[in-house]
Amino acid sequence: MQNKMKVWVMGYRSLVGVTPLMSLRRNRTFAFTSSSDSALKWEGGVSMVQGASRGIGLEFVKQLLEKNELGHVIATCRDPNGATGLLDLKNKFTERLNILELDVTKESTIEASARSIKERYGYLNLLINASGILSIPNVLQPETTLNRVEKSSLMLAYEVNAVGPILVIKFGLQFSNRSREQSGKNFSKQHMWPLLKVGGGSGTNRDVAVIANLSARVGSIGDNRLGGWHAYRSSKTALNQLTKTVSVELTRKRDQIVCILLHPGTVDTDLSRPFQRNVPECKLFTKEFSVQKLLHIIENAKSNDNGKFFAWDGQEIPW
Repeated sequence: MQNKMKVWVMGYRSLVGVTPLMSLRRNRTFAFTSSSDSALKWEGGVSMVQGASRGIGLEFVKQLLEKNELGHVIATCRDPNGATGLLDLKNKFTERLNILELDVTKESTIEASARSIKERYGYLNLLINASGILSIPNVLQPETTLNRVEKSSLMLAYEVNAVGPILVIKFGLQFSNRSREQSGKNFSKQHMWPLLKVGGGSGTNRDVAVIANLSARVGSIGDNRLGGWHAYRSSKTALNQLTKTVSVELTRKRDQIVCILLHPGTVDTDLSRPFQRNVPECKLFTKEFSVQKLLHIIENAKSNDNGKFFAWDGQEIPW
C-alpha cells in the first residue's frame, strides 16, 4: 500500500496585529540561536508551495517567481528529478527557486524539508498546500452512491487531502531539531524553529505570514446539495475543520499568521479532466486565471481573514 501511495499523491491541477520591531527581534533571538545570519535577510520574502510538480501547484510557483523579482520560492514534490516543469523553472530562476523532496504520506520527508528550509532560509512568509487527490484508476473513483463507498478510499483520501497538509503546517509552525523524547529534560523552546511565526510579513507587502490550504467547495457541508463523492467531500471537510482549528490556535497565541482555505474553482487540470463533461465552458478555468485570483486573495489577506474559507472570486464559502 505504501509503495502504491507514492504514485497517487499529486499537485492540484487544482493574527492579530502587526509585530513591533522589538518583538520581531526578540523572536529572532529566540528562534535563530544557530542561524541568525540568515534571519529575515531574504528580500521579497520566502514562499513554500507544497504539491508543486504540476497543475495549480506548479502555476503558483511560476507566478510567485514572475510577479516578485526579489522573492524566493521553495517548491516541494515527491520526485524532484522527475518534475520537468519545476526543473524548467529552476533553469530560469536558478537563485530564487529551491526544489525539495516532500511526500505528504511520509512524515519524515515533511520534517526533512522543514529542517532544510530552517537551515537555508531561517523562516517562511507564505505556505501554500496545493496537493490533493480525487481519482486514481482502479483504486479511487468519486462515489455516486453509498454502496460504492470503500474504507480504503476514505482512508487514502483523508491521508492525502487532510492529514498531509496539517502535518506540513505543524512543521512550518513549530519545528524541532530533536524530538521531545530525544531531548528529555533538556527539551525547551530554544530547540523550536517557528518558521512562519518568525517570518511574519517581512519582505512582503503584508503585515502577516499566510497559510493557504487548497480546499474545494464540495467540502462545504452547508453547500452540499448534490451528495455523492463521499471520500473527496469528507476529506476536504476534514481539511476545512483542521485548518479552522489551527486558525483558532493562532488567534489565541496572537501570532502574526493568517490561516485560510481557498477554492480554486473547476480548473482545467489532470485532476478535473475526467469530470469536465458537464462543466459549462464559462465555469472551467485555466490554471493561470485561477492562480492569479487566488494570489490576489493571499496578497491582500488581513488579520481578520484568519480562519475564513474563500472561493476564487473572494466570496466566502459556508462551512
